Amino acid sequence: MASRLNPYISFNGDARQALEFYEGVFGGSLALNTFGESGAPDPSVADKIMHGQLETDNGFTLMGADTPPGMEYNPGNNMAVSLSGDDGDQLRGYWEKLSDGGTVSVPLEKQMWGDEFGMCSDRFGVPWMVNISQPQS
Repeated sequence: MASRLNPYISFNGDARQALEFYEGVFGGSLALNTFGESGAPDPSVADKIMHGQLETDNGFTLMGADTPPGMEYNPGNNMAVSLSGDDGDQLRGYWEKLSDGGTVSVPLEKQMWGDEFGMCSDRFGVPWMVNISQPQS
């Protein structure tokens, strides 16, 4: 298998809901493993996600998990997930679903460099950047 780079997002107890939401946005196949399935003795986290992985038909991979007990959940603004390409209809569809219930910081619209670009945080507080490349003349 080739090496790959993909986002891994930590959640504060709602990883299942978030990863199922992303499966609804992007489609694909979602695998979820709980702390309980992995033998964690603490019943309070038995149903929380130790590791989740979404593989989409477009080749996207998104991983995430609930923050385990004893580790601090520290959401930051030092990470965003970037979606880019030239399929405007597909990317606009992702944008609509991701921004629904979230916060738009930069509306998805034509920018000075010629592409359509937008930034939002989804309903789980995860920041997204969407860039639709325009055909080169």
